[in-house]
Amino acid sequence: MEEKYITFNDTIIFYKTIGKGLPVVFVHGFAEDSSIWDKQVEFLKDKYHLIVPDLPGSGRSAMINQKDAGLEDYAEVLNKILQAEKIEKCIMIGHSMGGYTTLAFAEKYPGSLTGFGLFHSSAYADDDAKLQTRKKAIDFIRSNGTDAFLKTTIPGLFYKPDNSEDVNALIERGRSFKPEALIQYYEAMMARPDRTTILREAAVPVLFVMGEHDKAVPFKHSLEQSHLPGYSFIDILRNSAHMGMLEEAPKANKILANFLLAGSL
Repeated sequence: MEEKYITFNDTIIFYKTIGKGLPVVFVHGFAEDSSIWDKQVEFLKDKYHLIVPDLPGSGRSAMINQKDAGLEDYAEVLNKILQAEKIEKCIMIGHSMGGYTTLAFAEKYPGSLTGFGLFHSSAYADDDAKLQTRKKAIDFIRSNGTDAFLKTTIPGLFYKPDNSEDVNALIERGRSFKPEALIQYYEAMMARPDRTTILREAAVPVLFVMGEHDKAVPFKHSLEQSHLPGYSFIDILRNSAHMGMLEEAPKANKILANFLLAGSL
């Protein structure tokens, strides 16, 4: 595993690389960092060239210091990493907010992708109810800080959160987040447009990984979108909510391996 840094608009960005072969970029979600993919990296590292960044404001990457930073900026960070690695084409897999970022990347750089995956993610814009939920979350973070916020929200991302080591580990890692970073993420997600056109016009395979018990990205919404691309891979994790890479890691690993094999043909 190599640890590397690039600079994007005077912001230091950290990422890890491991392996050789078809390049695959894993993009983490909200209040996570690159370590969320550790089980998938361990499973796939001997067959692929894996690139796993910390998005700005997460893990060891600095926050973009601009008021209107959005998903498009995070997509530009990913493009700069690919340039640094001299990678012309890759497969990109994004979890939740990482999926939103993947779609923003696919919109601007479709020729750089040989496939992409939405892992508990969506091309829909936020509806009014979701916007209100995010606004309330921002107010809570400002009033109570990140630790209290994550303690109340992270358990709800899991199908069976009781006594879960993964829940506790996410909460513990979340203590490193500045409130400003989480607020920037929320504002970026709230501002994102509907990108279902990206799915309809995709010229490459698209993976949909859905959690049957997902409340953050409803199962119904994922099913509605999964028929839009011309070439879809559709997989359902029956014992997961929003964190299938942890809740059903062995099954998630096999799903990804099958998709990556198709993308390499």
